[in-house]
Amino acid sequence: MLNKQNIILIGMPGAGKSSVGVILAKVLGYEFIDTDLVIQHREKRLLREIIADEGNEGFLAIENEVNATLEADKSVIAPGGSAIYGKEAMEHFKEIGTIVYLKLSYEDLAKRLGNLKGRGVVLKEGQTLKDLYDERSKLYEQYAEITVDESGRDIQGTILALREQISM
Repeated sequence: MLNKQNIILIGMPGAGKSSVGVILAKVLGYEFIDTDLVIQHREKRLLREIIADEGNEGFLAIENEVNATLEADKSVIAPGGSAIYGKEAMEHFKEIGTIVYLKLSYEDLAKRLGNLKGRGVVLKEGQTLKDLYDERSKLYEQYAEITVDESGRDIQGTILALREQISM
């Protein structure tokens, strides 16, 4: 039962948060908010430029602050994959919406993703995609109120799975 006015889609970069989010918003008659775009607009820089200028920690602080103060009503929100590192942001999301984890296997994720740096993905020195996946998966599961397994699903399949789990 959807008892809050927003749906927040969390998951790894490439899991389909933005693609699913846009269509889900259309189906529900909601707004769609991509928080990466909100950050870029506010900072007047691309994500990769923010990371290059401020470092990983600086970027995460900016992301957390933007997400923790986001005002939304009847919106599908797609935060960046690193949003789960921001405790204040995740508490705020839990207050204003239902958190849905779009879960993708590591193998499927590796096939979908191209240049991580170009996407503005926060990677620690020497960290591999597998390391990042293992680290974040636990956090996504911790915060998720609903989990949709993306394995073998297209966008419509994900929307149908969401409709079954959330009264829409």
